[in-house]
Amino acid sequence: MKRLINRLLPKSWRSTVVTIPVIRLHGTIMAGGGPFRPSLSLASTAGLIEKAFSYDAPAVAISINSPGGSPVQSRLIFKRIRDLASEKNKKVLVFVEDVAASGGYMIAVAGDEIFADPSSIVGSIGVVSASFGFPELMKKIGVERRVHTAGQNKAVLDPFKPEKKEDVERLKALQLEVHGTFIDLVKERRGTKLKDDPDLFTGLFWTGIKGLELGLVDALGDMRTVLKTRFGAKTQLRLITAPRGFLGRFGLFGSSKGFSVPDIAAAAASGVIDAAEERALWSRFGL
Repeated sequence: MKRLINRLLPKSWRSTVVTIPVIRLHGTIMAGGGPFRPSLSLASTAGLIEKAFSYDAPAVAISINSPGGSPVQSRLIFKRIRDLASEKNKKVLVFVEDVAASGGYMIAVAGDEIFADPSSIVGSIGVVSASFGFPELMKKIGVERRVHTAGQNKAVLDPFKPEKKEDVERLKALQLEVHGTFIDLVKERRGTKLKDDPDLFTGLFWTGIKGLELGLVDALGDMRTVLKTRFGAKTQLRLITAPRGFLGRFGLFGSSKGFSVPDIAAAAASGVIDAAEERALWSRFGL
């Protein structure tokens, strides 16, 4: 409506300022999350994405800084961005900061164009599953593992039992299906921009410079410079944020509901585990 009114005004009265909404998708990608360890998921990002696309602007800019995480949540976020881009007929410009790898890169390909810093990390188009095994430790400390199931496959890959070849094969078959979905998505979005490189879908990752050569990104550059070059020197960037701050959103202070002491303790304990998983994801890229 603002653009329509602007066109009806005399040229001397028309505003020449373009405002581009900006979404920051930073962090690991996983369902759930909590007040002590927020994460990226469709639930945590849908409101921001929809608010950004409601702006009367020619494009939506997305800043990504994520080492990945849940392939399901990554694809759901990707799909919500593309659905709204199509519905609102808007361009999506993605800007990679430190890293857009694995699920982070899956979200990045929602962009009509992807920009990166020369030192950004991009790629890691693969699927990984990691755990620990403790059968020998159980023997040493004299603890017996007792698991009773209805269904012979309900306790596959139990970390306290020796690994079985058939369980590993089953897991790898599942990973190949997920990997195939990821590859198809990247090929669909990047198309002929992708170079024919045998390492492209092996899980390797590269700098922004190499990513440009491989067709994983479209150009090198930062958000402010690119947007002002494209839409004019007076272009304004408007960061889209949640309606309320962190403390208010989760009810830690000034909330009628709030948290009980057990709630806080449970959330803190869960946060420690989540923090370890998050640290492992970032450390794969030297960050």
